[in-house]
Amino acid sequence: MSTQDQDNQRYHAAAHAMQTGVKAIAHYEPSETTPASLRVGVNAAHVSMAALTTLLLDKGIITMDEYTAANADAMETEAEAYRQRLAKHLGGETKVTLA
Repeated sequence: MSTQDQDNQRYHAAAHAMQTGVKAIAHYEPSETTPASLRVGVNAAHVSMAALTTLLLDKGIITMDEYTAANADAMETEAEAYRQRLAKHLGGETKVTLA
C-alpha cells in the first residue's frame, strides 16, 4: 500500500471520528450544529479549500503526497479536538474514543 493510500485511510478514519464527535457535541452544544450554520460553513470551507489546493498543486508548490499527508494530519487534529471537548462535557475523567 502506498503512503498516499495510507494517508487517505488515516484521513477517512479521522473524518469518521470527527463526524461522531460533531454528533455527540450536538447533544451538549446544539446551537453549533443547526442546519443553516453547518451548510453555509461547510460549503464555504469546501470552496476555499478546493481553490487553494488546486492553486498550490498546479503551481508545483506542493505534491499530492504532501497534501494527502497534511490533510490526514489536520483531520486527526480535528478529531482529537472533539475527543477533548466531549471528555470535558463528561467530567474530564472519562476516556472518549471516537470511531
